[in-house]
Amino acid sequence: MDKNTLKLTSSEIGTLWGEYVNGTMTDVVNRYMVSIIEDEAIKNIFNDAIKTFEKQKQQIVTFMENDGFPVPIGFTESDLFKGKPRLFTDIFCLNYIHIMTLHGLLGHTTALGVSVRKDLRDFYDSCDNDAKKMYHQTIELLLEKGNFQRDPLFYPAKNPEYISSKDFSDGFFRKGRKLAATEIISISFNIKKSIMAKTLTIAFSQVAQTKEVRKFFTDSEKTADKQIKAFAKIMQDDNLPVPKSWETEVTTSTDSPFSDKLMLYHIGFLFQAAQNYHGVGLASAMRTDLVTTYEGTILKNLMVTKEWFDLMVKNKWLEQPPLAPNRTEIAKEI
Repeated sequence: MDKNTLKLTSSEIGTLWGEYVNGTMTDVVNRYMVSIIEDEAIKNIFNDAIKTFEKQKQQIVTFMENDGFPVPIGFTESDLFKGKPRLFTDIFCLNYIHIMTLHGLLGHTTALGVSVRKDLRDFYDSCDNDAKKMYHQTIELLLEKGNFQRDPLFYPAKNPEYISSKDFSDGFFRKGRKLAATEIISISFNIKKSIMAKTLTIAFSQVAQTKEVRKFFTDSEKTADKQIKAFAKIMQDDNLPVPKSWETEVTTSTDSPFSDKLMLYHIGFLFQAAQNYHGVGLASAMRTDLVTTYEGTILKNLMVTKEWFDLMVKNKWLEQPPLAPNRTEIAKEI
């Protein structure tokens, strides 16, 4: 059997559909950023990202069309308003592409994990390699410019130890033990991602063209800020440093370079993606205060994404992914 002639499964078409829509969104943002960036080294990374996605986009289109699936609309040149003033500094742009590359790495890994066809597996291997290359480039440049925020350093213990007390799980009122290195992985990562989400909501709230979308951004900014403070407090209570914020990397421009549709989708994407990372953090948490913080964060994000969904649907901005066949309706047509 030719493994490349197998029909796409629901999971395979789902990942391709998501890769296309999310990829075109990021591509529009990248095209704007490359137009305002002054630093040549940073601009080169964005140019590479644009060329890489153009290649991937054509492959996704071929996969979908060959199996008879319509190509999503996604985001296009109509969502980019050219010639608008600078909304972000060069350093924020570099941090942005670094974080979005992390999203891409995790997304490609998930897509590979549900792909059976060899051509699809080869495609996601290639996407993963492109993302890893971009990941290394962004870190090297952030380090070179002194802007990469490393996680807290630990001092090594003399010997390995076993947990010997139930107090290990106590984290309220400064009781119990200090944070474990395995817990800081998710805490630090979630803070950094929330900082980017907060920064984008601040920028987008300045330039949004409709009141209801602007209000969503201001409300989302408050939500992200509360989550940053909740996790930062846990770190600070253990005398550990927290990542710095990026609010000052947003200019005072009020002239939007993007459509409200794109900006609203982008923030919804970040809050939805955050649920995965908060879930991982919850699974690795062994202190009760961490568990409670993650649970509260996940519940609040569900409320934000529900509001986002309603607003996207109201404005007819949310594309419908491929659906399973409705057997009941098909039977009625006979």
